[in-house]
Parts: sequence; C-alpha cells; structure tokens
Amino acid sequence: MTSTPTRAAELRPAAPDGRVPSALSTWGGRTAAALSFRNVGAVYVWLVIVVLFSVWAPETFPTTTTVRQVLNGNAVAGLVALSVVPPLAARVFDLSVAYTMSLTSVLTARFLVSAGLGPGTAIALAMTAALLIGVVNGVVVVVLRVDSFIATLATGALIQSLITMVTNDSSITGVQLLAEPFAHIAQLDAGGITLPVLYLLLATVAIWFLLEHTATGRRLYATGFNADAARLQGVRTDRLRFLTLVASALLSGFAGIVFASAVGSGSPTAGTPYLLSAYAAAFVGATQLRAGRFNAWGTVLAVLLLGTGVTGLGLATSAPWAASLFTGAVLIVALVLTGGRIALPAVLRRRRGNPSDNASEAPVEGGTAPATDKEFRG
Repeated sequence: MTSTPTRAAELRPAAPDGRVPSALSTWGGRTAAALSFRNVGAVYVWLVIVVLFSVWAPETFPTTTTVRQVLNGNAVAGLVALSVVPPLAARVFDLSVAYTMSLTSVLTARFLVSAGLGPGTAIALAMTAALLIGVVNGVVVVVLRVDSFIATLATGALIQSLITMVTNDSSITGVQLLAEPFAHIAQLDAGGITLPVLYLLLATVAIWFLLEHTATGRRLYATGFNADAARLQGVRTDRLRFLTLVASALLSGFAGIVFASAVGSGSPTAGTPYLLSAYAAAFVGATQLRAGRFNAWGTVLAVLLLGTGVTGLGLATSAPWAASLFTGAVLIVALVLTGGRIALPAVLRRRRGNPSDNASEAPVEGGTAPATDKEFRG
C-alpha cells in the first residue's frame, strides 16, 4: 500500500536530484539571500566606515554622543531624501526640493518675525507655498509635457529669485524663532534624540507602506517601469506623477520648517547643501533591500551611511572639502551599481545617443520585472 504525499510536500518544489527541500534549507536560503552583499551591501560598507573612523579617531568617534549626532544631524537630510523617492519611483525628477526647503524656511521666519503671526499660521502659510510649488511643477511636467529634469531645475531658479526678493540674501533671525512652541518642533528631545528623528521615522513608514503595501504604490512602480503599458492597463499615470510632485514639495517644505526651528533662523540657502546628498541617498537606497526600486528604508539606510561618513570626517579633523568629495564619490558608486536598472532622465538618454526613447524599451526604474495586469489594477 503506497502512502499519499503530504500537501506540504506537494507544494514544495523538487530539487534537481528529485528530493524535496526541507523547510530549514529553504529558510536558510532566504536568509542568505536577505543578508547577501547585493541586497544589503550598504550595511557592510557602513560597518567598514564605523571601524575605519573608530581606528582613525578612537577618542571621539566610537561614542554614544556620535550616535546621537548622526541621528539628529541627518534627520532633516533624511526628510529631503525621502521627498524625492515617490517621484523617482514614478520616473520623475524633482530638482526643486532644495529650493522649496529654503523657501519655507525663510517664509516661516519672516511670518513669525516681521509679520508677527503665530507659529500655526506661519507654518500653514509656508506649507501653502510649498503646495503651490508642487502644483506648478505638476502642471509644467505633466500638463505641458516638459522634461522633469529641466522643468524642476527651472522652477528651482524661480524659487531662488523669490527667496532673494524676500530676504535680500540675508538670514532672518529673531527671538520668535527661539521661543516656544516653534522651537520645540525640532529642539525638543528625549534621551538626546530630537523630534526630527521621529518625523523621519514616521515619513519612512508612511512611504514604505504606500509603495509596498498599496495598489497606488504598485501603480507608481508600474508607471516608472513602463508608463505606456501602465496606461494601457488603466493606470492614470499622469495623475500619479502629478501627485508625486505635490507630495515631494510638501515633504521638502516641511523639512525647511524643521530646519528653521532647529537653527533658530530662516536661511536663504538652507536647502542647497541637501540636494546632492538627497539624490545620493535615493540612488544608493535603490541598490538596497529592493534592488532596482527606489524605496524608503534603503534611502534612510543610505542617509545614515552618508551621515556617518561625513560626521567621521569632521571628527577626524579632515579638510572641509572632504565631506562633499565623500558624498559625490558615493553617488558615483551608486550609479555604477544600479547601471541598467534605473533610468536616466530623458534629456540625458538622448544625449547619450539612445536609438529609441520609446517607453517600451525603457530600463527598469520601478522594478526588475514587468508588473502583471493584477498588479496594475491593484
């Protein structure tokens, strides 16, 4: 009498020699894949950086103070980096995020100091300005069909001119920026960890959930991979791209308000240093956890990696230009690692002489394989 195979055995794929792999071996294989350098290489690079600076600056770097400094000092950078993730997932570039951050910083300060408005009103007006910037970006890119790389760069120049008009290129300071409750937005802490770290965590969870666990996230990735195919499946690609630009402006605008609260002034150049690091973190993050996809947790991991390197260079009393060199080098390495899996802006593809700009031949940005009809429709 022959025995009937169990349901579990029927469901498990057979090995080449005919044997059914055990649950332990399957779990081990998945664990090895999850911990592979290809999947979490940034973690291993991060550990190497920690060891390197612990040897280079043993008295100042390997301390809890440094840990708090890396977390607190890079929370705003993390918010700016996360602001570019949804547009990139939909194959849209937003280069105006740094200028939007600067604008909300100076507007909030001006409303508080010069206009005498309360913190709630000042923040609401500054965020309204950020919302308008997102709408303008959406109209220019989606409705007028201007390449996002060029359009948002031009929008950024317009925003910078407005900032100069408001501030005359001078920082706005005043006791109102240091008073409660505005100062508490960024300066309140628990155990040495300030509130911006919590904002970063909440924004990361929200974007992760949107991209990984909702139909909208699958449609965003589908739009980034192949907009024409997604459109044929009923995905409203233009609306998604429009909304990602609005969301990007709002999140970067909020980062500007947090920055103003943290430093106690409105700076006309608040966002300028964050643009390169934001895109460096986003592209490095696209090589981690969800290789080939821009994702929230990978981006935050990259922000902490970059922040650790920059902090270590500062504690090791290196040259002032070393931080920018480090960030630029990491971005180049990230582009090399993601080559062929993440699309360049259309204007750069044309300059490289790509024989076809057809969306059906576009490299994967939102994923490594085409989405199915079920994924398109959610």
